[in-house]
Amino acid sequence: MGAADPPAWIVLGRSGDDVVAAGLDATGRETDRRRIAASGFAEWIAGEESSSSPRWVWNDTPQWYGGLLDHGVRVARCHDLRLSHAILRGSALVQPDAAVRGSVGWDAVPYVEPDALAPVLFDLEDSGPSAGTPSDVDSALAEFARQRLAIADSSDPGRLRLLIAAESAGALIAVEMRAAGLPWDAAEHDRILTEMLGGRRSGGGQPELLAAAAARVRAALGDPAASLDSQPKLLRALHRVGVLVESTSRWELAEQRHPVIEPLLEYKKLSRLLSANGWSWLDEWVQDGRFRPVFVPGGVVTGRWASSGGGALQLPRQLREAVRADPGWRLVVADVAQLEPRVLAAMSGDHALAGAARGRDLYAGIVDSGAVATRQEAKIALLGAMYGATTGESGRLVPRLRRAYPRAMGLVDDAARIGEDGGLVSTWLGRTSPPPSAEWSVAQSRATEAEASGADETRARRWARDRGRFTRNFVVQGTAAEWALAWMADLRARLSAVEPVPAARAAHRSGPVFERRAHLAFFLHDEVIVHAPAEHAESAAQAVTDAAATAGRILFGDFPIDFPLDVRVAGTALKD
Repeated sequence: MGAADPPAWIVLGRSGDDVVAAGLDATGRETDRRRIAASGFAEWIAGEESSSSPRWVWNDTPQWYGGLLDHGVRVARCHDLRLSHAILRGSALVQPDAAVRGSVGWDAVPYVEPDALAPVLFDLEDSGPSAGTPSDVDSALAEFARQRLAIADSSDPGRLRLLIAAESAGALIAVEMRAAGLPWDAAEHDRILTEMLGGRRSGGGQPELLAAAAARVRAALGDPAASLDSQPKLLRALHRVGVLVESTSRWELAEQRHPVIEPLLEYKKLSRLLSANGWSWLDEWVQDGRFRPVFVPGGVVTGRWASSGGGALQLPRQLREAVRADPGWRLVVADVAQLEPRVLAAMSGDHALAGAARGRDLYAGIVDSGAVATRQEAKIALLGAMYGATTGESGRLVPRLRRAYPRAMGLVDDAARIGEDGGLVSTWLGRTSPPPSAEWSVAQSRATEAEASGADETRARRWARDRGRFTRNFVVQGTAAEWALAWMADLRARLSAVEPVPAARAAHRSGPVFERRAHLAFFLHDEVIVHAPAEHAESAAQAVTDAAATAGRILFGDFPIDFPLDVRVAGTALKD
């Protein structure tokens, strides 16, 4: 764009084989427009990024950014129209008649095949994965204008601007982590599988140790033909021997006393490992020493991330030893302690709960306050309050927390009541829960009619309680997801400021953008893994800690809540 008038925003769209770029000033007025051939697009982006560092505006980050990273081009900031539309369309902070609520062409969430992420930018045909989301520059300009107006006219523009910026930064990070990959030792993974499951069977049968665990279960059931992988059949077999459980969940089984329980739990653990992260997974998802999952920012209604491939949002403890830094590099593994309860304290302005958390284990602080007797009771009570557990031990303990921490408990109790009444709740920055389904509303209405049956009333009450549990947790889990986005966005900026190491120290499998510098390699709700050159590992660890403190200030100002991290610098991601 013009050097004399550098754009604050550059909106990108597609036209045949070319890219059309519209430069906007800080007020949103278009100042320039040009057409760039796909063959020179990455070079042009690099030039604009270097000269003016605009905020790039595009319809969908994975479809544009993966190809740029492959060409060695990284951008600092973007505005993802699709993710932003999803937030603004449903946010209670946005005016009811805002035009963004009616721009239905942006409601589609395109599914992008993993192998299509990188090349799609340079294959500018609308018949590809981007079909269904407007991709020409005029459509993008119109939607961008609607979004800017929706934010400006909202009841709290500052919070929405922060949420949109964080969400869009998360979109960049997700693509970057896929491009860089998580360092993974396939040989070590194979060793762990062989040790735990037995050798891999070439014909596809069960490995030896898994088969032996199955035999022990069947022997305890007295049924050599028992089906262990069909829940209905397994439940019937358990009932026949007097194990009267309603499900085969690990928690429910663990409460039973019968010779079948121990081998069944072992079988379920090994079977899960084989199906979720066994040799088939290893063959498909680990290539050239990297695990490259497909992260989906905002993939859950609360704003939490999801995954459309590779099981990105799980990293089993038994496989963490396979996560190994490259030679001359280290892993910085950090997770925040009790993120959601700390977020709840800050959201509610509950100084007593914040004081219990300050500088120590929060659950121990609750015990020290006298609210409950043990750390386990504190954990059960607080999680019960956030997730709506009203029976058993949680039901007994939650009233004690209401007396000790009335502001925090009042926030989640109010959110539950609103949900039970069919209302909407929002996170700290303004992401709003979806409305109840039409079926839910019909059930509630039917229960109030004179001819309603007892079954109608019972169903309505149960569904109302279920929705109350959802909205109770929505406000806390969603705000925790916002904190995590702010944490990663600030950390990304801090890591990018560190000078790269010489080419001789490069981790080439991390790709041209990240092969010489510390970078985010993995994210899991409240945990990050950074892959860093050994000489920068301690600086990266400090950046992780500083970014957490910054995230707390960005969201909650000077409210006295801290977010302590467990930070480890090691060669593997194995936890103590």
